[in-house]
Amino acid sequence: MTIIIKNGRVIDPANNIDEPKDILISKGKIKALDSPGKINFNTEEKPSVIDAKGCVVCPGLIDMHVHFREPGFEYKETIKTGCESAAAGGFTSVAIMPNTNPVNDTRAVTEHILSLAKSEGLVNVYAIAAITKKLAGESLSEMGDLKNAGAIAFSDDGRPVMNNELMRRAFEYSKMFNLPLIQHSEMLDLTEGGCMNEGMVSTELGLKGMPSEAEDIMVYRDIALLEKTGGRLHVAHISSKNSVELVRQAKSKGLPVTCEVAPHHFTLTEEAVRGYDTNTKMSPPLRTSDDVEAIKEGLRDGTIDIIATDHAPHDITDKHLEYQNACFGIVGLETALPLSLKLVDEKILSLSNVIKKLTSTPADIFSLRAGNLSLGSDADILIFNPSLEYAIDISKFHSKSKNSPFDGWKVKGKTTHTLVRGKTVYSEKTN
Repeated sequence: MTIIIKNGRVIDPANNIDEPKDILISKGKIKALDSPGKINFNTEEKPSVIDAKGCVVCPGLIDMHVHFREPGFEYKETIKTGCESAAAGGFTSVAIMPNTNPVNDTRAVTEHILSLAKSEGLVNVYAIAAITKKLAGESLSEMGDLKNAGAIAFSDDGRPVMNNELMRRAFEYSKMFNLPLIQHSEMLDLTEGGCMNEGMVSTELGLKGMPSEAEDIMVYRDIALLEKTGGRLHVAHISSKNSVELVRQAKSKGLPVTCEVAPHHFTLTEEAVRGYDTNTKMSPPLRTSDDVEAIKEGLRDGTIDIIATDHAPHDITDKHLEYQNACFGIVGLETALPLSLKLVDEKILSLSNVIKKLTSTPADIFSLRAGNLSLGSDADILIFNPSLEYAIDISKFHSKSKNSPFDGWKVKGKTTHTLVRGKTVYSEKTN
């Protein structure tokens, strides 16, 4: 199908575009971009027109940190429902973490996930494979075989590699394949049994805390090992001010370190836990207002490279428990865009820079053919209305799980269309 997207404000950070333009899509590719009304085309087929008046048209968003739970935990989420949630949030590409059952530590599991995504998914799905077998932290996975099967990075997700020698070898092996290691930075012996940030609030609430030093020490260790071995380090969902400073210092030395932040870590503080709402329980935990300010400064000065959701769906039975017994994590794909746009209102980032941290920068870090509107590229496109105000309603989420602390929040910025290779996979009018 031939499609013309008209009257929109096109923002494409990869190509330094921020101006009114029309876009012509043909056979799933971007055929032309030009000033409004200037596109000429020769076709007998009358093109379908999407009127983007009042909207921003940009590359489809990329989320490098999601949990779709399949195989093994389909009652929480499946690849199909996860992709539907992604499309509703404006994401056209996602990368799945390996903590499935079985763990994604073999070629067979990687190929199974990618095959399911191809047959059932609406958006582009990438696989992140385990650093160690069974996420046990005892022996390295077959990294070369996993890369050949389609893995784009390695991570042990919520079970960070604690063994120093093993992490050193992981850097050395991953360097040979030019793939990054993604580390959930946490010294587990410092956080065992904890369920929120350690501090005055945890003391008042009578909940065991998780000190920010547990994150800082791991970030420091990994940067030290990286400096010795080479390779590439990506720090997942950074949350503490000292960790941000450690990454800043590493970048100033020219080390290949990148990092991400989840929207909840620049939107909420530990004060949100006071109501004992288990939807505020996540790992790393919500930190202090000083940490949030440091994260915002890290976003502003480029220390923090990308925004990723850490979309972690859980069934109601996993969350309706005492706070200390509930599962960690929240869903994030359908709230990431409006929460990230708050950074524009707060003058932390320009709109173009928010989009950049959700499109071209993650594509560059993980070597994806995505995140831009270049001629000839796949027509993976998000159209959103940046000024539309609405209340977040978890009952309308496309995710199978509804565990979000943002229910009822008044926000601005709503997805109207999501296109993957020129096909509309989400439209506000039909959902």
